[in-house]
Amino acid sequence: MSTPWLSVVGLGEDGLDGLSPAARALVNAAEVLVGGERHLALIGPHAAESFGWQFPLEPLLAKLKARQDKRVVVLATGDPMCFGIGSTLARHLAPSEMRIVPAPSAFALACARLAWPRHTVETLTLHGRPLALLNGWLLPGQRLLLLAHDGETPAQVARHLTARGFGSSRITALAHMGGSQEARTEATAESWSTARIADLNTIALEVVAGPGAEILPRLPGLPDEAFRHDGQLTKREVRAATLARLAPLPGQRLWDVGAGAASIAIEWLRAAANAGAIAIERAPERIAMIAENASNLGTPALEVVHGEAPAALDGLAPPDAVFIGGGLTKPGLLETCWQALGTGGRLVANVVTLEGEQRLAEARARFGGELVRIAVSRAEPVGGLTGWRPLLPVTQWAAVKP
Repeated sequence: MSTPWLSVVGLGEDGLDGLSPAARALVNAAEVLVGGERHLALIGPHAAESFGWQFPLEPLLAKLKARQDKRVVVLATGDPMCFGIGSTLARHLAPSEMRIVPAPSAFALACARLAWPRHTVETLTLHGRPLALLNGWLLPGQRLLLLAHDGETPAQVARHLTARGFGSSRITALAHMGGSQEARTEATAESWSTARIADLNTIALEVVAGPGAEILPRLPGLPDEAFRHDGQLTKREVRAATLARLAPLPGQRLWDVGAGAASIAIEWLRAAANAGAIAIERAPERIAMIAENASNLGTPALEVVHGEAPAALDGLAPPDAVFIGGGLTKPGLLETCWQALGTGGRLVANVVTLEGEQRLAEARARFGGELVRIAVSRAEPVGGLTGWRPLLPVTQWAAVKP
């Protein structure tokens, strides 16, 4: 193994005093130090060349790589691989090029302060990310740890929770953990009165649902009413069966072709950790609707492409699964989607027309897979009584690429 030319050292609020002997030796021997103002201040005077973060990151990476013949140390907060600069650098450098020395993460410190078992807690970062991320995790009894964007984030979280009916949730904001200025602020969301605290803070949240809260589990099959739509929506029962066939897996990407309200893409993102999804929709009036659904349901990272498939699929990141909810009879669409999949990729297509069924029968004869007819009826009022009102039967083709 080659000797790493770059070290990433995590710092706590106690600076050099909190470093292990090995980490301190790396910092002391550094010829190049890189970090934020706070990191460099914690280190104090040093003979090394030093410079701060640059965004976008590409110029900084170029400066670092130009110094591979020197001892380069990048300073980070806590655990560099926990929503930190180490994670970013790992996307650009080989593991053999880096030596990573973590300090306790903010999440570890918060769990220690609150006596929360780490394995029972979900962790998110709101640093540079929308509050809408929270919406996917607002479930009764859920414990969340959130990295704040700045000192106003706890108050923003409190207002957000209250507006969505979770005002009784308990918020604890922990600032400067492990340092001489450590502080704690606690209140329910609806009674939160502190406009701003220290910028370096971590938020602990115990979710409590009030009478008006909308409870939306992460299991596929959300109520149809959870989505804003114009009628082009894969209905709840069919959606649950469709997601089961698509089989969301961690880190995998879905193409939702002819997305409509993007219910399939949104539920895919909610179902699998670190998953990605691209919703492709040709109707311009649905683009804003898709964005609203993604935000409301906690998946603001959903990528939306306005265009008509198959042309709109050109240049997209390759999928691990494809759902075709509209436009199946368009020439070349199914073949383009099938070709884009790698080995083990899943393709699911739903149709309600005879022409669509003919296309699916051809696809099954050519590519294999299974055909299923899904018929759903819902009990609804008929005069003063109750009767079954059928939805349009859906024919579904599902195949796995060998």
